[in-house]
Amino acid sequence: MTGNQLPPLYRIRRTFQRPCLPDPGGSLRAQLDRHSGLMKPGARIAIAVGSRGIARLRDLVAVTASWVTSQGGKPFIVPAMGSHGGATAEGQAQILADYGIREDSVGAPVRSSMDVVELERSGCEVRIYQDQYAYESDGIIVINRIKPHTDFHGTYESGLMKMMAIGLGKRHQAVEIHRHGVRGLREIVPEVARRVLAHSRVILGVGIVENAYEETAEVRAIPAPQIPSEEVAMLDHARALMPGLPVDDLDILIVDKMGKDISGVGLDTNVIGRLGIRGEPDPERPRIKMIIARDLTPASHGNALGIGLADIVTRQLYGKIDFRVMYENLYASSFLERGKIPVIADSDERALSFALRACPGLDPNQLRAIRIESTLRLDVFHASKPVLDELQGRPDIEVLGPVSWFGEGRELPDFSGS
Repeated sequence: MTGNQLPPLYRIRRTFQRPCLPDPGGSLRAQLDRHSGLMKPGARIAIAVGSRGIARLRDLVAVTASWVTSQGGKPFIVPAMGSHGGATAEGQAQILADYGIREDSVGAPVRSSMDVVELERSGCEVRIYQDQYAYESDGIIVINRIKPHTDFHGTYESGLMKMMAIGLGKRHQAVEIHRHGVRGLREIVPEVARRVLAHSRVILGVGIVENAYEETAEVRAIPAPQIPSEEVAMLDHARALMPGLPVDDLDILIVDKMGKDISGVGLDTNVIGRLGIRGEPDPERPRIKMIIARDLTPASHGNALGIGLADIVTRQLYGKIDFRVMYENLYASSFLERGKIPVIADSDERALSFALRACPGLDPNQLRAIRIESTLRLDVFHASKPVLDELQGRPDIEVLGPVSWFGEGRELPDFSGS
């Protein structure tokens, strides 16, 4: 196959809503200052931080630690990421370090352990666990982004409630809840989170909402009793800002990067229209015949969970998988479809050839294809001429110019959309 057999390709910019805080750290500090008096002098305060790539995360953690210190407390960081990082203390500390969260950068030591303490379950159908360091502290502050979940939709999805339930419960809680499948996430997580609020020392939640450009649109410091109600409003805001693909029907979607820092499932299911959970229906849209994934982000540390959502991957991506790390996360999640290995192509050209062969009857000149940097970054993308024809006249679309399908050899050129 050569690029001459394919329709012209264009670089396109799409405009999304862009509410953005000019100084997220300053906004958070002002929010925190409203809640003085929550801790006694000398109180040891655990700041729970997860494994997602969140805009300005290091700054927000540093502001929180500085505020705790100004209140007379002694802050420290605990990883709150369930079974991620290979379900090891070292792996989880390394994820935080990769985000720049170290004692010298945020002003608080990192205490990483997989040891847990069992909490009062008060009739809950699952056992409830909490990170031992957090449990033994005098107070817990939970920091997380709030956004639609990749496994289900409900009152609470990805955010503070889930982090209190699964993230702070380490591998034990991840396995305990995920063995109930989607019901565990939709129904049991809120029950567990409410009991964590009732029977542990959570004092504040820091909720973050991002816009389609990976910028902080909203940040709130929420007293523990108000977390369940305020998270609902923040999730509604996140839903309104969430980006998506510009069309509903594609033959091929090319994703340059997947990874745990992009989405908990590597590829955001809300963007690609595939859930990858046996017995659960896929979203109605978008409808994509073939998905090619080209690379795995370094911050994933070899965890390619979600690879099963793609149809074809490159040898480059496959070679970066750490199966021990991925399978630990896969085991905890229980959704094995997401860990199945797709067709492996030795080059981008071969991957595209495989994908075209899997679209019977398709005239290559009529190929409806989009290439994106990741499912987290959708404001600039490449689209084939048939897709561009559908987008003509839309006020949110700007055509930046033609681009080439292939660079040197049989590989796609560097994505120039950032």
